[in-house]
Amino acid sequence: QVQLVESGGGLVQAGGSLRLSCAASGRAISESVMGWFRQAPGKEREFVATINWSGSSTYYADSVKGRFTLSSGAIKHTAYLLMNSIKPTDADVYYCAQRPDIGGVPQYVRVSDFSSWGPGTQVTVSS
Repeated sequence: QVQLVESGGGLVQAGGSLRLSCAASGRAISESVMGWFRQAPGKEREFVATINWSGSSTYYADSVKGRFTLSSGAIKHTAYLLMNSIKPTDADVYYCAQRPDIGGVPQYVRVSDFSSWGPGTQVTVSS
């Protein structure tokens, strides 16, 4: 069983930056891929980025590539999503997710690829 808790959401001005955190605990965390997804009201949950816990490999959605950076490790079993050059379209509830790492580039983009989820953190963008 894996428990995930997101934090760091809030109100940010368009063009600004925000850092989200995902704290993980539970079984086999060190052999996991962590993912971030986002969801707007009435829309499907959308892939944002993934990272393996060693931090050696990441994968990003085209919509955030070059603006968002996913990293791990400053605090053990915590993943960080640094959001730069934020756009109004980035305003969503952001969810952290976990799945076992089977190696290679963590190119997991479907909600069904992940087995554990956090409750989400809201990001609001003012223009």
